[in-house]
Amino acid sequence: MKAAAESGLLYAYYGDDFTGSTDVLEALALHGVPAVLFLGLPDQSALKAFANCRAIGIAGESRSRKPEWMDQNLPPVFAAMRALGASVNHYKVCSTFDSSPRIGNIGRAIELGIKAFAARYVPVVVSAPRLGRTVVYGNLFATAHGVMRRIDRHPSMRNHPTTPMAEADLRLHLEKQTRMPIGLVDLSSFQRGKVDDRLQAELKSGAKAVVFDAIDEAMLEETMRVVFQSAGNRRVFAVGSSGLTSGLLLHWQRQGLIAQPPKVEPTAAAERVIVLSGSCSPVTAKQITRAKQQGFAIYRLQGPEPWGAETRKALEALARGESVVFYTALGPESVDGGGKYGEAFGAALGARLRELLTVSGVRRVIIAGGDTSARVVKQLDLSALTFAAPLAPGAPLCRAYAPGSSFDGLELVLKGGQVGADEFFAQVRDGK
Repeated sequence: MKAAAESGLLYAYYGDDFTGSTDVLEALALHGVPAVLFLGLPDQSALKAFANCRAIGIAGESRSRKPEWMDQNLPPVFAAMRALGASVNHYKVCSTFDSSPRIGNIGRAIELGIKAFAARYVPVVVSAPRLGRTVVYGNLFATAHGVMRRIDRHPSMRNHPTTPMAEADLRLHLEKQTRMPIGLVDLSSFQRGKVDDRLQAELKSGAKAVVFDAIDEAMLEETMRVVFQSAGNRRVFAVGSSGLTSGLLLHWQRQGLIAQPPKVEPTAAAERVIVLSGSCSPVTAKQITRAKQQGFAIYRLQGPEPWGAETRKALEALARGESVVFYTALGPESVDGGGKYGEAFGAALGARLRELLTVSGVRRVIIAGGDTSARVVKQLDLSALTFAAPLAPGAPLCRAYAPGSSFDGLELVLKGGQVGADEFFAQVRDGK
């Protein structure tokens, strides 16, 4: 994979779900860093097509997978990233850090990354202030309905259907996922200008993963300065949210490695959009309800398929110029606990989307839900995504790269459950 490295690659990342992967793609683009997000391991021809990029991402699905899956699938990914030759290699996780010993085990990913990159330690940077996420004395906080709440008291994350967050202290949370010693560089160390000293003390005590507090962008930038200084000539392997990326970008600007952010223009409106929602977040539920008020045709899909009647009605609505929403749940209270909304269901959704796009000619799509995004997008046989325009923090408009396919140039928004205002679906349609 020398083609990318020879072009001056700064950064490589693996996103543990598709929505979070586009979040990083947006942060890079808004800071003027040419970037591409591959939807699988890229070959030489794919890398050559994006030889101008200084950042390369690989969208993954480890957030919804067991440790045994990680043991088999992450080492080849890390080997591919290592071959790219970037100075920073980022295992990107959600800023809500939801994970467990059996699903989305971040501790296991840290263990595999240390081995793959021969890392002395792994910085863990979870704060993403622009998304309403902060870490204070090791405890994660997230905004809900305009109020900052500890993650274990967050109305959505404490009730997450797969990986509920019952512990806010990230060290205690990780201790359930790995036996590696975990350290902390806390707020007081930043306030006293002792970040370097605190980090070295943690490393001398044997810490193999070190959590960094952050409540603002300045702390993220300082974190990355210290991380680079401690790395010396070693490549950095780090775990964190898109806040880690933000800190990197600020650090690179100060070092003169990248220019000042360019002006980004809003996108044009689309005549029609198709929304597929597998999210059970209350935020997404409000967006679906609001979309109905704004003229979207709404259809609930209850597994298993087929959904012939719903598809026929949706195609008729699209032919009339309406936008449509397919959803599986309106918030957590309407989720069926029988497990029917699994991988096969997601693949069926993707096949149905493929049919709708082919027949209707719609060119802009919204997919809500991290697991849903991965499963649906796979059915479209896309090679990569690039940034097209900003919409809401963490949910940009992306453009598909699929040479020779009718889906080449398709516009997609992969939205996490907690992202976006109530009017988000109409915002995507109208290009606001």
